[in-house]
Amino acid sequence: MKILVLGSGAREHALAWRLARDGHAVACAPGNPGAARVASLVPLDPADPVAVVAAARAQGSDLVVVGPEAPLVAGVVDALATAGIAAFGPSAKAARLEGSKAFAKEFMVRHGIATAPFVVCDDVVAADRAVDRFLAEDGRVVLKADGLAAGKGVLVTARRDEARAFARAEAPLVEAFLAGEEGSLFFLSDGTRIARFLPARDFKRLGDGDHGPNTGGMGAYAPSDLDPGLAERVERTIALPTIEGLATEGTPFRGLLYVGLIVSPDGA
Repeated sequence: MKILVLGSGAREHALAWRLARDGHAVACAPGNPGAARVASLVPLDPADPVAVVAAARAQGSDLVVVGPEAPLVAGVVDALATAGIAAFGPSAKAARLEGSKAFAKEFMVRHGIATAPFVVCDDVVAADRAVDRFLAEDGRVVLKADGLAAGKGVLVTARRDEARAFARAEAPLVEAFLAGEEGSLFFLSDGTRIARFLPARDFKRLGDGDHGPNTGGMGAYAPSDLDPGLAERVERTIALPTIEGLATEGTPFRGLLYVGLIVSPDGA
């Protein structure tokens, strides 16, 4: 097959490497020096649907594999579908799970999927109240920028001044702090069924001792030591209800679904 991989990071290098190893003719847009060892590079903005469709046609691509979230949110898969070109990744509406943390949290509430207590804040007054509430309850608070932030738009803090400064800069979602170990599970879905990958773990903070800003995925590894029983429970109570919920809302999710966990000390 002729496959076009969208993106410029290490993830896209890995995708291109594996696809080339399996005997496919691979192009990567825009790619990077590592990907250039196994694929031809196509200079374009992967979040530009018109440019992606044109490149896929010029390359004679049988399949387009979308790596980053931004092209998904921009509707690249929708544009490819309209052009009759197969693509791996969800539609723009289904990709709102990644593109908007507020949408994702409200979706989980609608479908009875477990998530940390939260407040979607429309202004700084609401954010300040939410910060004070969660600090009083837990001693720490989590603030998240609503849109795409490449894994970096999160602040975990016990300081009210730091939280309020973030709130004014990011118009965030504010939620309760959950103590425990990070866990990452990924599922392939065709819009109805799911298949689970090996569990992973992502050491998100920059510094030793879980200090500093989030790194956006540097330091992730797989497999992790996540309990197999817990992984099965996550599949049953989180991943599958998410796929079913999106389907019932008319936005079936086809692609790779990410479920991020905090595993409490008692394994829950």
